[in-house]
Amino acid sequence: MKVCVYGAGAVGSLVASRLMQAGRAEVSVVARGEHLRAIAAHGLRLVSAEGESVSRPAVATDRPRELPPQDIVFVTLKAMSQPACAADIAALIKPGGHAVFANNGIPWWWKHGRAGEAPLPLVDTGEALWNTVAPQRALACVIYSSSEVTAPGVVLHRGNNRWLLGEPAGMTSARLDGTVALMRACGFAAEACADIRREVWGKLLRNVPVNPICALTRLPIDGVAADAELAGMVLGLMDEVVRIAAAQGSDISGELEANRAWFANGGGREGAPLSGVRPSMLQDVLAGRRIEVEAILGQVQLLARESGTPCPVLDGLVPLVRALDRGLARG
Repeated sequence: MKVCVYGAGAVGSLVASRLMQAGRAEVSVVARGEHLRAIAAHGLRLVSAEGESVSRPAVATDRPRELPPQDIVFVTLKAMSQPACAADIAALIKPGGHAVFANNGIPWWWKHGRAGEAPLPLVDTGEALWNTVAPQRALACVIYSSSEVTAPGVVLHRGNNRWLLGEPAGMTSARLDGTVALMRACGFAAEACADIRREVWGKLLRNVPVNPICALTRLPIDGVAADAELAGMVLGLMDEVVRIAAAQGSDISGELEANRAWFANGGGREGAPLSGVRPSMLQDVLAGRRIEVEAILGQVQLLARESGTPCPVLDGLVPLVRALDRGLARG
């Protein structure tokens, strides 16, 4: 089996490392810059609670068109980077193969298999993914895992290990079961979900409040939780996400208290609080990289407007985070 990890940032590097360690597939990595050069020269180093390991991909490249067709392509690019790579991703998927899209926020395939099926131009610029990759060749993946690239060629897995996969159209399939089995064999706590949209909303219950506020303040999760006014904003945003999700047909109200506790524990679980956890948007800001504004915030706001759901805290936050992203784009 040939597997490519397209976008070896924090999540992609963790996926590639575990796949290579398990030896269940021939693994190629698409990366760039110093991280790519370090992987090519020395392999990919994973640091976790289990210790350290170094694995070497079959190919590490920034030219995906040089790779042979792949059985599975794990797309771990940030959401705003995916449309520009749509043609390369599509070319990598062999007949009968598929891509697993693992990113935060509302994904590009969101309305596939639903009434009024249509692409989402806000997150799929030029409808490139919809028309080139096609939702029929995609699996969705919602991730609960804290990882960070700490140096070129080095990824740190801080904790959490839950990976929820599903078909965008909401059915079961052999490819879904096979991908989950592969991930479990590689040490991931992977699950097949019949309603992956509900799981997306469940993750947004964390991402919408925590990512942007950490990014704007440059504080880790526990730093935000320690500030009463900021914590109040986070809790208010959680309430808004619950209401927006309900208007979209997903009841996640039962997850609210657990996520409040997760936030209060700095991104850790009860009895095992964490300190210094930097969510992905904060990592990007500190590195001077652009952030996933539209997938995490803008599209959620748009869905709220479509359903007539008030979200005053989100409405105030979106222009601030868009301005932050424009500043990052200017360098």
